[in-house]
Amino acid sequence: MIIKIVRKKTVLWITTILFLCTMAISVPTAIYTVAEEKHSEESFIKWVDFGVSYEALAQTMDVDIRSHTEEKGVPCSWIDLLAYLAAKYGGDFSHYKKSDLTKLTDRLSAEGTTVDTLGADLSNYHYFKEAYSAVLDGFVGTYSIEIPDPNNPEEKQMVTRYGLKAFSPIAKGYSYSHFDDFGTSRSYGYKRRHLGHDMMGGVGTPIVAIESGIVECVGWNQYGGWRIGIRSFDKKRYYYYAHLRKDHPYNDMYEGKIVTAGDVIGYLGMTGYSSKENVNNINTPHLHYGLQLIFDEATQKDGTNQIWIDLYAITKLLEKNRSAVYRDEELKEYFRKYEMFEEATQE
Repeated sequence: MIIKIVRKKTVLWITTILFLCTMAISVPTAIYTVAEEKHSEESFIKWVDFGVSYEALAQTMDVDIRSHTEEKGVPCSWIDLLAYLAAKYGGDFSHYKKSDLTKLTDRLSAEGTTVDTLGADLSNYHYFKEAYSAVLDGFVGTYSIEIPDPNNPEEKQMVTRYGLKAFSPIAKGYSYSHFDDFGTSRSYGYKRRHLGHDMMGGVGTPIVAIESGIVECVGWNQYGGWRIGIRSFDKKRYYYYAHLRKDHPYNDMYEGKIVTAGDVIGYLGMTGYSSKENVNNINTPHLHYGLQLIFDEATQKDGTNQIWIDLYAITKLLEKNRSAVYRDEELKEYFRKYEMFEEATQE
């Protein structure tokens, strides 16, 4: 009798253990499946075709700056203006006319309303606003920068401004040439599209950070050679600078470093197209730089769902703001001449 009871208890104990083990395995799997399904149902932008013309960028930016700096100006965002126009044009800025922008700003003044209010009735306005915000949010705003003291050119003074605070990737005083080659084919390694913008220049030309952010990667890549990846503080933009100079590609770069827009980060070169480090296999010295948009970290940062945009018009816009640099003869490095401070960088 005693043996029977023991056996029954043993069977019950084993059954209980097996049940708990099954639960321990199946519950996390179920949770993971639900989380996976929820992630797949989340709404985020999967693709951005950024076809805004240089004229539209420059003229809406001018409206934005004047609205924030003139005494009677009513603050207006160039991103909102661009989103409204994009919704009107179906994203095709070949239809852009400055008169359309003037009509829009006149209407805003006459009705005392906002672009968001007017855009609410337009299909895709909110899509274009989110997409263009991801591209342009770090470009215009308030910042403090050093300038020469008008009373003593050898000294500097700090001024606060509102305007274009993103910089051309090529330092002031250095020449370059470029054309719109986004999407053209590349064959090294495998057939693929060119997902950046090339700026041809001299070896050793100082390369500066376009926007403030955090260095995410530094080192060798067989396609890009010596390269640097910098992430904007809002995490939406990833800037990729490639083909940097052989032997001396960087100016004190390391992962996790905070850089300010206009800082010298490296030097133009022709490295890349080699699995072996520090090799010049690019035919023409140039900077390849790219801008990746990230709306969903899990699916868009790496892999096949990446979003890269055409930077030709943006490159022309950034020509308006180039960082002055100087060479430290002792360190044999280039540095920015005038310091700049932004709230996000200071934090």
